[in-house]
Amino acid sequence: FHLFDDSGEWLQVDKIGHAFSANWTATQSAGLFRWSGINRKKAAILGASMGIAYETVIEILDGFSAEWGFSMSDMAANLSGSLLFASQELAWNDQRIQFKFSTHKNNYNDAELHQRANELYGASLPERILKDYNAQTYWLSANIWSFAKDRRIPKWLNIAVGYGASGMFGGYNNFWTNDKGEYHNRTDISRIRQFYLSPDIDLSKIEYKGKKLRLLKALSGLHIKFPMPALEINTYGDVKLHGFYF
Repeated sequence: FHLFDDSGEWLQVDKIGHAFSANWTATQSAGLFRWSGINRKKAAILGASMGIAYETVIEILDGFSAEWGFSMSDMAANLSGSLLFASQELAWNDQRIQFKFSTHKNNYNDAELHQRANELYGASLPERILKDYNAQTYWLSANIWSFAKDRRIPKWLNIAVGYGASGMFGGYNNFWTNDKGEYHNRTDISRIRQFYLSPDIDLSKIEYKGKKLRLLKALSGLHIKFPMPALEINTYGDVKLHGFYF
């Protein structure tokens, strides 16, 4: 068993992914505890504990891996995601700030980059959804009405801030040696941090009955950011307006 410091990898997109996974696990676990009859506050504590426990098991397994190791920065991210859920439940009995996820399929038209992306992120769509850090965006989506309690504000309206990155073809840099011993240097490609501001929709705040309500609750439980226009600012100072971003 050994430790492994990967805090600087992937411009920290993977760390936010850890926090998201722990938050999602805590949320779903707490919902199951409430369904079984446990009161909301106790369910919140148990749910957060499940989020931490699930991710900790993965880190322990990594700690015995020759290629990886137990990452303290991963554990810090896991704790933050679970505690974000528990603190809101205990303070407000509500998730006013939701952790959400969006992604898209990148097309790597350059043959060299296409091969590298397949090696790192997988070739299939499900693999790319889970692994392609260049395509993922993580969001904190706040429900405006929950904070303002203003009848003029739609209950379902959220404002979301997001973080993602692009140009990454290695954990720390863009040069590598493939399994044939061939050296590749793509330091011509900039590794860029990207920050977003976008409206969002909280499906759990939309009032329906029957099957439509169950469907909306199921969809809201996925923690997927609703595709909407978004303002992007990156670390090079570029400002972009996306008419439709996911």
